[in-house]
Amino acid sequence: MKWNEVSLAPSERIDDLLTHELGIIQSEEVFSFSMDAVLLARFASIPRKGRILDMCTGNGVIPILMSTRTKAPIEGIEIQPRLADMARRSVMMNDLQDQITIHEGDLRELYKEEGVGYGAYDLITVNPPYMPLNGSDLKLNEHQAIARHEVYCTLEEVIASCARLLRQGGKMSMVHKPLRLAEIITLMSQYRIEPKVIRFVHPRANMEANMVLIEGIRDGKPEVRLKAPLIVYDDQGQYGEEFMEIYYGSQ
Repeated sequence: MKWNEVSLAPSERIDDLLTHELGIIQSEEVFSFSMDAVLLARFASIPRKGRILDMCTGNGVIPILMSTRTKAPIEGIEIQPRLADMARRSVMMNDLQDQITIHEGDLRELYKEEGVGYGAYDLITVNPPYMPLNGSDLKLNEHQAIARHEVYCTLEEVIASCARLLRQGGKMSMVHKPLRLAEIITLMSQYRIEPKVIRFVHPRANMEANMVLIEGIRDGKPEVRLKAPLIVYDDQGQYGEEFMEIYYGSQ
């Protein structure tokens, strides 16, 4: 399907993903993808074969980007009907419907669906809501509140769902805020997903990290590697060379 053939709502637009001639449907009325989603799609250890799931998939950007790295079937699950619909149309717009399937539903209930069950996936990626519920979410519109705050799923529920859906030896890759890293590691260990790789993302070399990428293995042995930090901007305020290579898919 050509980009000009896709149906768009009045507030929607098509953004160029600047890699592999891919595009994505976005709207100012809902939460758009950001740098963290792209970095997660590049960070995850993606299998050539097997079955992949992206939780909290939003408008489907992570499955679409992961399709450039594997021919394996990829699924996304999104609880918001509007975003799930945008994701499906983006998949069709990029002619990826034979590889990517979008589920509309609750990630906590996915294991009950026909054809899923326990241990169905070799890799699960997730860019979850970062913040626990508090009064600030009331200032956002519904779509932004759900994307940013744990309205429909807590961090523990996300990790528990990953544990339920991963096969033994399967991998979970997550992007989150460093301020919750201790909680993330504790919960992953509690649900038998052993943290294996951690990488911090820093805006600049002299600034503290504002993102963390973490990957774990279901029933893995205790051993964790801390990768070199990823620095977004160099001393001149330009994107760093490694960041550019990762972000635009040459790594």
